[in-house]
Amino acid sequence: MRFNAILAILLCKALRLFSRLVHRGGTAMPGRYALKLCPELLSLLAKDVRTVAITGTNGKTTSARMVEEAFAEKGLNYFANRSGANLISGITTEFVMNCTLTGKMRKEYAVIECDEAAARTVFGQLKPQVILVTNLFRDQLDRYGEVTHTLENIRQAIQGAPEALLCLNADCSLTASLAGDLPNRAVFYGIDRGAAPSRPKPEISDATHCIRCKTEYEYDYISYGHLGGFRCPRCGYRRPAADYAVTDVLELRPDGSTARMRIKGEVRLVDVNLPALYNLYNAAGALAAVTEMGLGADTAIAALGRFQCGFGRMERFGLGKAGAKMMLVKNPAGCSQVIEFLQTVREHLVLVLCLNDRSADGTDVSWIWDADFEGLAALGSRLEKVVVSGDRAGDMRVRIKYAGVPQERIQLEQDYGALVDWMARQEKPIYIMPTYTAMLDLRQEIIQRVGGREFWD
Repeated sequence: MRFNAILAILLCKALRLFSRLVHRGGTAMPGRYALKLCPELLSLLAKDVRTVAITGTNGKTTSARMVEEAFAEKGLNYFANRSGANLISGITTEFVMNCTLTGKMRKEYAVIECDEAAARTVFGQLKPQVILVTNLFRDQLDRYGEVTHTLENIRQAIQGAPEALLCLNADCSLTASLAGDLPNRAVFYGIDRGAAPSRPKPEISDATHCIRCKTEYEYDYISYGHLGGFRCPRCGYRRPAADYAVTDVLELRPDGSTARMRIKGEVRLVDVNLPALYNLYNAAGALAAVTEMGLGADTAIAALGRFQCGFGRMERFGLGKAGAKMMLVKNPAGCSQVIEFLQTVREHLVLVLCLNDRSADGTDVSWIWDADFEGLAALGSRLEKVVVSGDRAGDMRVRIKYAGVPQERIQLEQDYGALVDWMARQEKPIYIMPTYTAMLDLRQEIIQRVGGREFWD
C-alpha cells in the first residue's frame, strides 16, 4: 500500500484513540482527516470486503441492525457502522478501525448504512455485493431537495456498483423504478394486498404522479404514505410482484409483531422483535438482503426474532416507574407512523416531543405541519401529558395545540436535565419522540442517569 495511505491509516487510528479517551466518539472526524491525506482510502480498504450497503430515507439503521444480527447468527467475521456515522468520513473511519497499520482488513464482511446523498460517492468505492434501498420520502429539503433529487442521487450511486444485487421496496414507486434503467439484477420486497388494513387514499404522498409519464397514480391498496399497490393508468408502470413479501400480519404487539412472509414462493412464519407496521417493511427488506447475500432464510428469520435495535429506534430505558421508549422522528411520513403506533398502545402514557433545527436535523421544521399530530388528540384521556423540548419547542407546542391536544396537558421544558428529572418521577410509560440532534443530547443525559451504551456502541 502506498505511503500516503499508510500515513492516513495511522492518523485515523490516532485520532480515534484520542477521541475515545476524551469521550467524544470519533466516528467521523478521523476519517475526514484521513481522506484529506488519501482520497481513495475507502476504495483501497473495501476491495477485499464483502459488503451489504443500506440506503433510503426511513429505516436504514433498523434494517442494518437486522442484517447485522443475521451476520452474527451465522458466525461471520464482520463489522458495521452501528454508530450511525453514515457519510463517507464515518464509513472510512469504520474501515480503518478494522484494518492493520498496513491496510490489511481483519474482517471479511461489512454491513454499511449509507446516507442517501453520500451514496453517490460511497457506493463506487465500496463495490457492495448487495444494496438494500428502503424507501424514498421527503426529508431535509434544505439538504436533499425534492424527493426526485434523492432518487437521482441513489441511481447515480448504483451506477458506480453495476455488479451489486439490488433489494428494492416494491411498494415505493420511486424505489421500485430503479430497476427499470440500471443493469443490476434486482429482487423486490413489500407488503402484499390484504396483509394489513389499507387506507382509502394516501394521507401523506411524496409520489402522487407516475415517475415515467407524470400521470396520477391509482392504488389497489395503501399501507402508509405513498407505499402500496400503485399503478399508472396511462403507461402501465405498477408495483412489481414482491419476491419477499409480508402476506399476512397476524399480530402487532406493543413490543413486536408476527407475520407470514413469502420467501421466493415459500411461506414462513416470522416473529419480528420490534412493533409497528413500518418495521415489517424493514424486516422484509433485511430478509431479502440476508438471503440474497447467501446466508439463508433460516438465518434471517432467527435474526429478526432476536435482534435488539437501540440508538433511538424503539430504544428502551429504565426511566420512571414504567420505563421509557425512544423513537427517532425526522420527517412527516416517519413521524406519522410513530403516532399511529402510539394509537395501538392501550395504556395511559406521557409523551415527550423534542424538536431541533440543526444541520443534521434539517433547518426547515415546517414538516411538522404535514405530520399527523392530530392522531395524538385521538388518544383522548390516555395521553395524560405532553412535554415539548428542544431548540424549537415553541413551534412544537403550537403544532400540537392546533392538532387538538388540550392546552392544559402541554408543558414546555427546554432544560434536558430538568426533563430527565421529571421523567424519572413519572408513574406512566414514557414515549419520547426526538429529532436527530435532540436524540443525541437527551439520550446522553438519560444514560448518565440510568446507564446504557454510548452512541458509538
